[in-house]
Amino acid sequence: MSLDSYAPRLSQHRLLILDDEPLTGCTLQQMAMRLGTEARSVTAIDEFLLQIETWQPDIICLDLVMPGMDGIEVLRLLGERHFRPQVIITSGVESRILQAAERSAQAHGVKLVGTLPKPYTTRELRQVLARATGQTAPDTEQAPRLMAAVREVSVDDLQQALAQCELKLAYQPKVSCRNGEVVGFEALARWHHPVLGHISPDVFIALAERNGLIDALTLQVTDQALTWLAGFTQYWTGHETAQEYLANAQISLNVSALSLGNEMLFARIVERCHELGVAPQRVILEVTETSAMQDGTTALDNLTRLRLQGFHLSIDDFGTGYSSMVQLVRLPFSELKIDKNFVMTAATSEESQAVIRFMVNLGRSLGLTTTAEGVEDESAFSFLKRVGCDRVQGYWISRPLAPDAVIPWCLAQGRLD
Repeated sequence: MSLDSYAPRLSQHRLLILDDEPLTGCTLQQMAMRLGTEARSVTAIDEFLLQIETWQPDIICLDLVMPGMDGIEVLRLLGERHFRPQVIITSGVESRILQAAERSAQAHGVKLVGTLPKPYTTRELRQVLARATGQTAPDTEQAPRLMAAVREVSVDDLQQALAQCELKLAYQPKVSCRNGEVVGFEALARWHHPVLGHISPDVFIALAERNGLIDALTLQVTDQALTWLAGFTQYWTGHETAQEYLANAQISLNVSALSLGNEMLFARIVERCHELGVAPQRVILEVTETSAMQDGTTALDNLTRLRLQGFHLSIDDFGTGYSSMVQLVRLPFSELKIDKNFVMTAATSEESQAVIRFMVNLGRSLGLTTTAEGVEDESAFSFLKRVGCDRVQGYWISRPLAPDAVIPWCLAQGRLD
């Protein structure tokens, strides 16, 4: 199929702005368009919902304070109607209210990519749009407008990608807060479509879950990761440097809630570990907090079997779901991962600091390893080390690395004390 058969759009991304002040909305619209983003602005909720249905924006900019229906009610509506654009919140309210709105968005299943406290600058808008689109913000104020022919990724695309092994992995290091040693890596799936370009994991994982492909995707990702780990281990075993500890590094793999009941899938993972000489104790299976709690009985049975096999189990994104402490104690987790939303705001939010301290203490009291993700600067690392967090990962440590870049990175870094 040629590019000519795809419906052209003015920009790669569509931004819909809801603000009850027409001048504010139009100003933001013009700023976004100068940055190369196709944008529309509306003032009424009815028009807003119509534009979502017909225009299908992938980014929404939402004012919290509006007459008739405030931004929190709009977030609830988005969640109830299963709209999944990325959301930017704008408002002149105090930071604690903005933080509460962020938590409200998470509770409704809405993906919030940033907040813009009023007044904001073009630079601030550019940065938050870059996060929403997964791009690096340009250095200039004026980004070129891109003419691109695009379409939505389909289940046929994903089936073909799995058949042709198009999904590749990147590995993000995890280090010990105590001594800076690299203790493991999280395997992150990446998909670059030959026509559509980079496809977000949020998109293709959801597509796989909806269409019965998640187990095939998980098995393919797992096989790649275990094969890589076996080669990585062989390199460091008896290596002449002082970094022999890397021969025991662990690998973290994400597991969908829909896969927890598939015994054959996990049997195949166990078999592959034996074939490659990878001890199950070096494999951490990560499940999200909300996923693990959807069916407590099934989760208990299957997760316990995995622990008996020697695998470690991590409760991912802890603090963003709806689980009770009883369920956390009941299930056989060995690691608690602190969600990056708390870590990334720890420098400015006393609430986030308090939550992190609570989670670290909770993990310690339950005998769990605590790992914080989203560490983007030294101050966050220092705070986590100070409160007793065991392990960290994030851009300050390293961005996810291509398979052949991991060993050079380890040789260059040494220990991150």
